Amino acid sequence: MLSTMTAVDLTVTSKTVSDMSNDTTTTASSVSPPMSAEQETIIAPRQRNMWWAIPMLTIVWLITGAIIVSALVRVNYWEVAPGSAEQVASRFTFDEAALQLASRYKTSSPVLFVTAFGSKLSALDALVGVVDPDVDVLNRQQKFGTETPSEQRRLGFQAMSTAKQIAEYVALRRLGYDATIAYGELIIDRLVCEANPRPLSACLQLEIGDTITAFDGIEIPSLSDLLPLMANYSPGDVVPVTVTPHKSSDSVTKRVELIVSPDDPNRTIIGVWPADTRKVTLPFEVGINTDLIGGPSAGLAFTLALIDELTPGELTGGLKVAATGTIDGDETVGAIGALRQKTVAVRASGAKVFFVPSSQSEEEIAEARRVAGSKLSVVTVANLGEALAYLKGLGGSDISNDAIEL
Repeated sequence: MLSTMTAVDLTVTSKTVSDMSNDTTTTASSVSPPMSAEQETIIAPRQRNMWWAIPMLTIVWLITGAIIVSALVRVNYWEVAPGSAEQVASRFTFDEAALQLASRYKTSSPVLFVTAFGSKLSALDALVGVVDPDVDVLNRQQKFGTETPSEQRRLGFQAMSTAKQIAEYVALRRLGYDATIAYGELIIDRLVCEANPRPLSACLQLEIGDTITAFDGIEIPSLSDLLPLMANYSPGDVVPVTVTPHKSSDSVTKRVELIVSPDDPNRTIIGVWPADTRKVTLPFEVGINTDLIGGPSAGLAFTLALIDELTPGELTGGLKVAATGTIDGDETVGAIGALRQKTVAVRASGAKVFFVPSSQSEEEIAEARRVAGSKLSVVTVANLGEALAYLKGLGGSDISNDAIEL
């Protein structure tokens, strides 16, 4: 059976080959050579429809270009953003005269002072700042009011310089050193202008740089002599004010209508901001390097840090403590700006305690505590004594035992 089948197969195969041989002449032009077993048929892929590619690339390039341009173009908006919390002690310098009168003591946990950033923004930064809850975006009016940027910078650096002097005075007086402070002449640094100032308003009658020497016929050697007098007057009263104009030795008297304070409706003011002409006399000077930082808000931190520097032990009880707030000659702690942003910076520093002025609004303090979370205690203080008492309760040193008698 097997041999028969083989013979038949061979016969058929032979016939087929013979037939193909006879047809070679007529089919050579139309029959391709036989493909080997290793060859495969290749089918060209169908091209996809890419009509959307050009519009899509155009959109991508436009978006990229818009981002680049918005990042480069500056707009009239400024940020109030979290800054830094840095050690004060590392910024102290004592000259030889100071070291002859005082000893320095190292501490493991120096007091921190806090800053907030306020640079001009690009269009992109302004957009990002609007959606960032820790950043406030201010327009020119909100940032500078009636001042120019250069005027505000000058006032900020001046305020920082004064804050350092007052902090030294308060700290040294606390420790028993012989230090004094006195008000100088009443020099006009800024004018307070109402929306529609009346003809006799100070902002139209007086000039920046004028020195007020008399008020309603009473001589005013210093600002401290004027303050008690103002309680006897009301907004709308017209009072003769004697001034010595800037760069002049001749006094002139002008009639000035008093106004209500924009910050306190129960207080009457002339309508001027006096320059800080307080004169501090210290037994020795302490250098505090503040770089390009302006403003008076580091006063409390400077005071605490200097007390810690000049006394043995740990004023902070070994805890990382930050502080913000102005300091006055009577040890009063005053309100500051950008509390939320400063709280963010303190929280990032890992501090455990953050002293803030009790004169901040309830809303600001509540917001600061919410931002601080559970690991940072926001402690309100009205004066230096309250801050020292709180630190003592945390295990900090008692500076009353370290007072110096001179």
